Amino acid sequence: MFGFRYIKSAPSDYLMQVRDGQVVREGAGLAFFYFAPRSTLVSVPTTVNEVPFMFEEITRDFQSVTLQGQVSFRISDPKLISQQMNYALLPSGSYASDEPEKLPLRVLNAVKAQFRGMLQELDLKGLLQATEQLAHSARQRLASAPAIRELGLQIIDLSILAVKPTPETARALEAPVRETILKEADDATYGRRNAAIEQERIVKENELRSELSVEQKKREVQENRIESERALLEKRQQVQAQEMAGKVKLEQQNAELVALEGENERREAETRAYGIRTMADALQGIDPRTLQALTMANASPEAMMALGFQNLADNAAKIGEFNFSPDLLRQLASKKA
Repeated sequence: MFGFRYIKSAPSDYLMQVRDGQVVREGAGLAFFYFAPRSTLVSVPTTVNEVPFMFEEITRDFQSVTLQGQVSFRISDPKLISQQMNYALLPSGSYASDEPEKLPLRVLNAVKAQFRGMLQELDLKGLLQATEQLAHSARQRLASAPAIRELGLQIIDLSILAVKPTPETARALEAPVRETILKEADDATYGRRNAAIEQERIVKENELRSELSVEQKKREVQENRIESERALLEKRQQVQAQEMAGKVKLEQQNAELVALEGENERREAETRAYGIRTMADALQGIDPRTLQALTMANASPEAMMALGFQNLADNAAKIGEFNFSPDLLRQLASKKA
């Protein structure tokens, strides 16, 4: 209405109102009315842009490689880039030129220029082994590159997702590695076999060691049994020796007893003989009938009858006939019973 318009920008857009060549209003996320015939609006997005890239370069050893990655950047100085590129808005809200759309291409060109210079200093093998270091160096160089610094851009991140040589080169590079892997696989197979043989040897040694231990235990048991039998035999021999010593001592004591008894009997016999000799000497010269009478003085009736029978027997030649009464024989038989 009468040339006045209303605009409202996003918080991530840096909006500037230019009038008569001077910035009269600027800031992020502004909303205001402006007079369109005399004002020019400039809107610079400050969001982070992520741009993928993939291009082919030549290394120091003249090998072609394809770099694939992604670069992230944002506009850190909107006023500076607005002086270098046209970010003016049309009344419809779109940009008045296609320069804002060409900003990612300008960044990619700067990235490509940095990688070209770096790859000319590396050979293919070094490049494949230092991808992360290459990305770090490219990030630092790109952040200080004039094409980036003069536009007021900030490099957030730069990463290399893949480095691919040509298929022929890749196969040539893979061949030694493949052979090394196959050799390592063969070495691993041989190692497993050797380990299996070693384990089998250890198992056999353990079995033999176990058998030796068992045989040694058996031998120890046998030796202990023999030792026990020997000790038992020694005990038996000791017991038998003690028994024999006891018997010998007993026999010695018996021999001493027999000798003592013999000595006593001899002495008794000598005593009796001495008494008999003494009695004989005393009775020498005494009439036998007187001696007999003295002997029979205290004799029993049976002894007297026996003496009588002896006298009859001594004078049997002088006796013609002698009769025994049945009563006498009965009496003698009853006495004997």
